[in-house]
Amino acid sequence: MIKSCKICGISDLKTLNYIINHPFPPKFIGFICNYKKSPRFVKLEKLKELTSTYKKKSKFVAVLVKPDNEILEKIKNLNFDYYQIYNCSPLEIKSIKKKYNRKIIAALTINNINDVEKYKLYREVADIYLFDSKGYEKSMSFDHSLIENIKFDKEVMLAGNIQIDDNLENYKKIADIIDISGSLETSGLKDISKIEIFLNKVKDLKNEN
Repeated sequence: MIKSCKICGISDLKTLNYIINHPFPPKFIGFICNYKKSPRFVKLEKLKELTSTYKKKSKFVAVLVKPDNEILEKIKNLNFDYYQIYNCSPLEIKSIKKKYNRKIIAALTINNINDVEKYKLYREVADIYLFDSKGYEKSMSFDHSLIENIKFDKEVMLAGNIQIDDNLENYKKIADIIDISGSLETSGLKDISKIEIFLNKVKDLKNEN
């Protein structure tokens, strides 16, 4: 059942203020903190500016790919509620969670059922499981049916080339949270009109529930 959504890859104050102040804001807002290959990567000084914004009902998420101590120390005092972590072992995430006292979105990139089954390794450290494609900065999909019939013990966040014109009803049996980024952009920049469409679609879906 879709309960909420995440808009990822926010990199400018205008867009951030728009979604925070929307009548139906996303529960999660993601910032790319250390993955420089992404066009949505945000440098530290800009991160400080963005995360100092009063976030109202939303939660701020630091998106981190195999973070090292340097980036973790640089962002430790920023106003993040969650760390979304790719490419780290459960032991590494456990250490990060303990040291920095953040909730964890354990990000698993999926190509086949063996990738899905790895979620069991993160039960102790994850607050939310994220199932994503292996595309990272590229908009790629994976077979969502791989997770459709699994009974998870945590909330499930779903990413991987989800489009604003998708029928979100199709994800109701799969995920609790829809994570979207690239499809809310025009020419590589977040598009307010597309964000408006998406947030209202999520609102309508929640009302149906």
